[in-house]
Amino acid sequence: MQIENYIQDNMKKEMVEIQQNAVQNQTAVMIELGTNLLNQTAEQTRKLTDVEAHVLNQTTRLELQLLAHSISTNKLEMQISDQTNEIGKLQEKNSLLEKKVLEMENKHISQLQSMKEEKDKLQSFVSRQNSIIEELEKQLVNATANNSFLQKQQHDLRETVQNLFAMITTPQPSKNALVPGKEQISFKDCSEAFKMGFTSSGIYTLLISNTGEGKKTYCDMETAGGGWTIIQRRLDGNVDFDQTWAEYKMGFGNPSGEYWLGNELVSQLTNQKQYVLRIQLKDWEGNEAYSLYEHFSLAGEELKYKINLKGLTGTAGKISSISQPGNGFSTKDVDNDKCICKCSQMLTGGKSGIFSSLVFLFSHFSISVGTLSIHKVKSRYIWLYQLL
Repeated sequence: MQIENYIQDNMKKEMVEIQQNAVQNQTAVMIELGTNLLNQTAEQTRKLTDVEAHVLNQTTRLELQLLAHSISTNKLEMQISDQTNEIGKLQEKNSLLEKKVLEMENKHISQLQSMKEEKDKLQSFVSRQNSIIEELEKQLVNATANNSFLQKQQHDLRETVQNLFAMITTPQPSKNALVPGKEQISFKDCSEAFKMGFTSSGIYTLLISNTGEGKKTYCDMETAGGGWTIIQRRLDGNVDFDQTWAEYKMGFGNPSGEYWLGNELVSQLTNQKQYVLRIQLKDWEGNEAYSLYEHFSLAGEELKYKINLKGLTGTAGKISSISQPGNGFSTKDVDNDKCICKCSQMLTGGKSGIFSSLVFLFSHFSISVGTLSIHKVKSRYIWLYQLL
């Protein structure tokens, strides 16, 4: 029992010691853990203090930046306000300018309308004036032509009186007691016969100076003062104008109908004195037109009967644009024209440059001549008259 008690007492003591040691060990561990925790807490506190200081610095810097931005924003707002005020002023000025521009546009439109009305009036006036001028020009042309013919008639009358006085005072053979229109004596041209007092249209004899032979022709003693030597007479197309060089040189046809006077005689006449050339057209409806050249001459055969024309007047205008004055005369057997088309073949007859339009053959061409055209032409005359 004692042993058991002893053992139990010893065991209790040991247990107490063990428990005390265990408590001491745990306390030491707890103290160590506490110390570690305190150290860690102190370290964390220090770090938090550093972070807090850093955050505080960042916050201060951000506040400064925010303040600077606020100041800049205020300046911008002031500038925007100033710009807004300026824009308002500009808008007011722009409104005034728009109003003025609108007023100016309305005024300009009104002025343009007035100018357009004035322009229309002026155009109408100019049109009327042009019509009047054209009419006056026609009257002037007619007056000029009439004046020329009146002067010619005056001169012719003077010469006629002188010739009649000479005929009265100088005895003449009975064979020269002429009847107007009869083939009894020879004249240089029809104007000479007219000046001698023969005032009836008909067939007369002209003298060819280089041969002394007579050439019958038709003299018009009535148209435009009379005294016209007819170079060509076309009435019905019965005469064939597709002739040779020799035929055109000496002439062909019948003066009582259709004929060509002859290039040689025309050349001799027009190279001695100045002559006027008249081209007369008449269609089947009775419409007439003419062209008058104040100067006309035909070169000799050695120059291929080249034509020279100046001073065009009349109602028919230019007769043809096929060729121009200065070309040589061409026939079916002699080609002297400058046109590669060969006028004599195209128009089926002998022509020099302008003669391709003067002869006016009955053909299928429809070249307009004033109010006439070739395919409508009934009669054609080419007249020659000697000027003073």
